[in-house]
Amino acid sequence: MAKCIRVPKREGEPYRRGLIEDGLLDLAYRIGSDGSDILIPCTCDEYRGIRAEEAELRPQEHGTNDYREKVDVPAELRELLPNSHDVVGDIAITKLEDPLLPYKEEIGRAMMKACPNIRAVFLDGGVKGEFRIRELERIAGEGTSEVIHKEFGTRLMTDPAKVYFNPRLANERARVAEMVRPGEVIIDMFAGVAPFGSVICRNAQPEKVYSIDLNPECEKYMRENVRMNHITNMECMIGDSVELVKALPKADRVVMNLPQIADQFLDAALGVCKPDGIIHMHKIMERAELPTYQDDLKRRMAEKGFGMRVVRIQELKTYSPTMSVYVFDISPDSLE
Repeated sequence: MAKCIRVPKREGEPYRRGLIEDGLLDLAYRIGSDGSDILIPCTCDEYRGIRAEEAELRPQEHGTNDYREKVDVPAELRELLPNSHDVVGDIAITKLEDPLLPYKEEIGRAMMKACPNIRAVFLDGGVKGEFRIRELERIAGEGTSEVIHKEFGTRLMTDPAKVYFNPRLANERARVAEMVRPGEVIIDMFAGVAPFGSVICRNAQPEKVYSIDLNPECEKYMRENVRMNHITNMECMIGDSVELVKALPKADRVVMNLPQIADQFLDAALGVCKPDGIIHMHKIMERAELPTYQDDLKRRMAEKGFGMRVVRIQELKTYSPTMSVYVFDISPDSLE
C-alpha cells in the first residue's frame, strides 16, 4: 500500500508539480487512477488541505524518468545537476550552474529522453526587466518557446520569452478561483497573459474580470486565452494599472502578482477594493522578516490614509535559501 492524495484528473498536473517542488512526491510508485480521480503518491500525511489516503499503486521502475541517470557529465559535476525544472506546455525550462554550461546540450537531450512529452528544453538565464521576461536559450529539441499550457480545465497560450508566466502558481490560481462568489468584480493588476482571470472565469461565476498588464506583448495572449476558453466576462487592458484602476468599478477581489514590488502599489489596490473585499498580494521576502512585516505594512498604508488587516498568509514557494514567495490575503479596515 502506498500513501497518496486523491485529486480530480484535470487538477492532477498542478498537484504533481507542487509535490515535486516541495520534495514530497514519492518516486517509488506510479500515479494511479480511480474513476474521475488520480492518486498521486506522496510522502506526507496532508498536502494543501488534502488528507493522504492509502491505495494499491504500482511500483515505479527506478530511474526511468530521472534524466540525471541518463545524462553524460563528469562525475564531479553530477551533484550540481538540478533536481527539478519548470514545464510550461510542451517545453521544459531549467537553470544550470556555471560549471554545467559546457554540457547544456547533453543535459537538454537527457531531459527529453526522460520526458517524451517534452518538445524542447530551454536554458533559463533569469527574469529581467520591468516586464519580468525570462532570458531563454533552446538547448535541445525544436520550435519556439510559444506554447499552450493547461491547468484546471483552462488552456493558456503563453511565451515565457516574451511575457511573464509562472506555472508554479497553478494551485494558487485554483485557490483564488474557489473563493470567488457569483457576481464578483475582480481586478488583476499585474495579469501577464491573464492566467488568474482565465482560471477564475472558467471555474467560477464572476460578473467581470479586469486583467491589466504593462507589457504590450501580453495583449495578444490575453485575447487568445479569452477566445480559446470561451470567456465573455473578462476585459483585457494594457497600461499602468495604478492609473487604469481609477476608472474601474470597485472590486470584490484584487490580485497583485508582482512579488518583487507589489506592496509598493498596495495603496492603489486598497483604494479600488470594496470595504468587504479581499486583496491577494504576492511578496518575495526574507523569511526572518515575516514576523515584523505585517506591522510595517500597516504603518506604511496608514501613512497613505488606508487601514488594512492581514487575514491570511501562505508560503507559496522557496525563492532562495533564506527567502520565500508569500501570498498575503488583505482586507481593507478602519484606521486605528
